[in-house]
Amino acid sequence: MSAPLAATRRRIGAQPRASWRWIAALIWGALLLTVSLAAGAANAQTFPKFTGFVVDAADILPPQVEADLTRKLDAVQRDTKRQLIVATVPSLEGYPIEEYGYKLGRAWGVGLKDVNNGAILLVAPTDRKVRVEVGYGLEPILTDALSSVIINQQILPRFKAGDLPGGVVAGADALEAQLRASPEEAQARLDAAIKQFDATQTSKRRSGGGLPVGLIFWGMVALFVLLSLGRRGAAKGRRYRSDGGLESVILWNIAANVASAALNSRNDDDGWGGGGGSFGGGGASGSW
Repeated sequence: MSAPLAATRRRIGAQPRASWRWIAALIWGALLLTVSLAAGAANAQTFPKFTGFVVDAADILPPQVEADLTRKLDAVQRDTKRQLIVATVPSLEGYPIEEYGYKLGRAWGVGLKDVNNGAILLVAPTDRKVRVEVGYGLEPILTDALSSVIINQQILPRFKAGDLPGGVVAGADALEAQLRASPEEAQARLDAAIKQFDATQTSKRRSGGGLPVGLIFWGMVALFVLLSLGRRGAAKGRRYRSDGGLESVILWNIAANVASAALNSRNDDDGWGGGGGSFGGGGASGSW
């Protein structure tokens, strides 16, 4: 065998395995992206189209009640420059109402964009769930504690009695009162709500509703064991670590981010709501 041919074979045989790992990681990332996008297309979340201050997609409000609520909420917006929307949906499509609520607020753009001063009273009668979803800008005014008190004192008792329209109206009235209140009145409501909320939580803990101390202890023990095993596995695996691991992680993240963007973009044309306000999960939920 000639010297040049032997040298060429040596160079081919010396090609780093990392290049093949990179190709494998690239193929794997492409497959993940395809599967993620396909799953997103099959399970894309949908929302009712925004049609006004009251969107009764679940059809639980009599026409006169809907008309009265619409006039009331329109006046709230004109007088306070804040936006309160009542929405009923036939189904949460398997999503937790907390996730459905803040995504609905973003999709509709409830509230003004620069101040995010919108709120939604969301009712899902089929799922027997209710939520007060609060935009970023209203979180100091419609706190989680106050939202919880309104749900538990004004809305749920009527819902449990079978009076869905009455519960919606009572909840909207309580939210309107807080949005219209002077700073002193609003703060007094918040202080009272915190006391009521704390008293409710204390009562639940005394009745066994809190997380058992034993469960917390054994959970911490299990976490410690898992972390210890993870460190040992990482130490043993260092000698097997290759450059391909980093590329796989990068490609996985790319696929996940693209899929998430594709899912979110499907709600861009669901209808205009407010002024582009945003939500981050503030508020409270309840069930009956």
